[in-house]
Amino acid sequence: MRRWKNRPEGANWGEFGDADAIGRLNLLTPEKVLQGVAEVREGRSFCLSLPLDYPGGSVLNPRRFPPAISFSMRGDDPAMCYPMARVQPGQTDVVCDDRVLLSTQYSTQWDSLAHMGALFDADGDGQDEIVFYNGYRAGEHVRAPRDYLDGDRDLAPPYGAGPLGIDAVATTCVQGRGVLVDLHAHFGNERRAIGYDEWMRVLDADGVDVEEGDMLCIRTGFDRVLLGHGKAPPEGVQHAACTGLDGSDARLLQWITDVGVAALASDNEAVEFLPTPNPPARRGAHFPLHEHCLFKLGIPLGELFLLSDLADWLRENGRYRFLLTAPPLRLPQAVGSPVTAVATV
Repeated sequence: MRRWKNRPEGANWGEFGDADAIGRLNLLTPEKVLQGVAEVREGRSFCLSLPLDYPGGSVLNPRRFPPAISFSMRGDDPAMCYPMARVQPGQTDVVCDDRVLLSTQYSTQWDSLAHMGALFDADGDGQDEIVFYNGYRAGEHVRAPRDYLDGDRDLAPPYGAGPLGIDAVATTCVQGRGVLVDLHAHFGNERRAIGYDEWMRVLDADGVDVEEGDMLCIRTGFDRVLLGHGKAPPEGVQHAACTGLDGSDARLLQWITDVGVAALASDNEAVEFLPTPNPPARRGAHFPLHEHCLFKLGIPLGELFLLSDLADWLRENGRYRFLLTAPPLRLPQAVGSPVTAVATV
């Protein structure tokens, strides 16, 4: 059943079916997986994920916190270095169990398609609704504890991302051909918004060809900036160094639409350059790349990926493609997830 009468300008809602909840990940076909596998020549793998306790503190986002690890309990006893002889004399087994409380979008992560929606008149009645990719609705599909459009009315549980949750991303396995664009090789740690013209110059200079269904990875060098601060990044570090995509550049957004990437990941905080260089004067999105990818096209965004080691190797070996395997946790109802991504060359 179609959930919208109007779809946003430039959106692909309905093109993968009215019930679609994975967007451009539909392009990760068996053929794309085989293309990724064909890039494996050396059998060498790169971990593309930061340690989950990076960046450290809550400087990048005050609502996200490092993981808090604690031990599980066996009755009144901590289940760490626990000798099973306590419950049955003669047993030599010793057990460790633990648990963790984590922000799902703190470190290297995927944003699900429920991460960013918009106020949009999907019903064509002149009234805005809170809508997500393919017309999924706040309240009905993506459930919050409060209705902000109806007098801040508190809502009863359950809460969660519904069909657009990160578990839908996980079921696709997120495996296929990765393509890396190395902005750091051209701009270093310069703080700079990259628009269409600069983007195309980099692609041309490095001979990078991006095709439909590829997963695009963007190296800015911000991963090494964070690692260099040793879990103590200074206030405003994300606004002081390295490049990001200019989401306010309409031609760059159109390129993303036209080329047909299945997913988009970067080593910086948000993929796009923030604050956006040309924010709307009145009504509009202040996270335009998030709106374009998550809300309009159903392209998952990966943030804070560890890309520099891979990028250096690819450049030294005259390559830019690789097999990317990057499934998130299959965590029902979650908006995002940590990811231990792997590139194999």
